[in-house]
Amino acid sequence: MNRSLIPMLTVAVIALAIAFPLMVFLNAQAASRLLERGAELPCKSPLECAFNLRSPVIPAPNQLLEDFPRAYLNPSSPTSVPYNAFYTGLATLLGLALASIIGLGLAVILTVSRPFERAVLPWLVASQTVPIIAIAPMLAVVLGSNGVQGLLPKVLISAYIAFFPIAIGVAKGLKSPDPLQIDLMRTYNASSVQTFANLRFPTSVPFLFTAFKVAMTAALIGAIVAESSTITDAGLGRMLSENSRASDARNLWQVMLGSAALGIVLVSLVGVVERLVTPWQRNRS
Repeated sequence: MNRSLIPMLTVAVIALAIAFPLMVFLNAQAASRLLERGAELPCKSPLECAFNLRSPVIPAPNQLLEDFPRAYLNPSSPTSVPYNAFYTGLATLLGLALASIIGLGLAVILTVSRPFERAVLPWLVASQTVPIIAIAPMLAVVLGSNGVQGLLPKVLISAYIAFFPIAIGVAKGLKSPDPLQIDLMRTYNASSVQTFANLRFPTSVPFLFTAFKVAMTAALIGAIVAESSTITDAGLGRMLSENSRASDARNLWQVMLGSAALGIVLVSLVGVVERLVTPWQRNRS
């Protein structure tokens, strides 16, 4: 077994050891209240009902397995998790691409201009303190009044929440070279562009991919929030919103597990690109 999988599997086992008793306790309590009211249930005791409630507080493992084929094994269905995950993933990747353009540009300016950094950085920080759940409906109304719906609002909201870690992370990487290295470049009469290309940018690459991993998860969250707040035909956020309104815990958990799997896939994709671009990091580890 790959040694890198052992810590991840250990955390998974600990999480299951905590979640399973909690599921039994909460579902048994709900079943007990229903039995006391005389409700007809396909079980006789609260403990037995904990695994068979039609509307459980937390779905039991057997219920998750029962719902899995319907939720995942028909990917062409508009009600399936893979179908909606595709559209959420598309909005996430496009949002990350837009955030990368904005974030990289800001990082360069923050590096070369101290006055710009002092003037703009506090506002960048302040922009991230505004709850995205408040910005999404406002942006949807503004864009919707101009006939803009569908994918674009999701991309914009996703980019808004993702550009900050890229800008800050890359700026830190661009400033990471040792002053002696920068002095050496000046000694060789290197221009600012040459210093960036041959020193600052190569040094910032590890920071860049760390920032991309953080930004990818942020972009995914932004896309899901946007889908739950804007008018859209597909997406995991739409499914979460619909199942939440219907109090359908079983489908809600299927969508949440699908969202988690999508996040793992997208962050792993960044890791694959990082290993291809920086093979020396792999050899060092």
